[in-house]
Amino acid sequence: MKLLLDTHILLWAAGDPGRLPAAARALIEDEDNHLLFSAASLWEVAIKGALGREDFAVDAALLRRGLADNGYAELPVTGAHAVAVATLPPIHRDPFDRLLVAQATAEGITLLSADELVCQYSGPIRRI
Repeated sequence: MKLLLDTHILLWAAGDPGRLPAAARALIEDEDNHLLFSAASLWEVAIKGALGREDFAVDAALLRRGLADNGYAELPVTGAHAVAVATLPPIHRDPFDRLLVAQATAEGITLLSADELVCQYSGPIRRI
């Protein structure tokens, strides 16, 4: 199964695996699953980290390299993904989360998230 990890899930997996729920850890460790991260998540980390958010205090370049070194595939943001954001209902205001939902929907990839608002969208989203 292809799994796109929400930004916080990526940060927990990379820097604080103890915060991952057991179900998320099992999905991430399952070698049959293909793990992806979005370029939008790196953008979010870079922006929110520069704004001083402690929960995003990580070097986006090091995060990207670490994810790639550990077998994660990078999902670029395309024009189709950007356009798909307009089709989403106004459940969540965070543009990064909306883009991740649009990417998962457009690509048919399951989005793993712990965010209650993200999980209210219909589509291929799994709350962990």
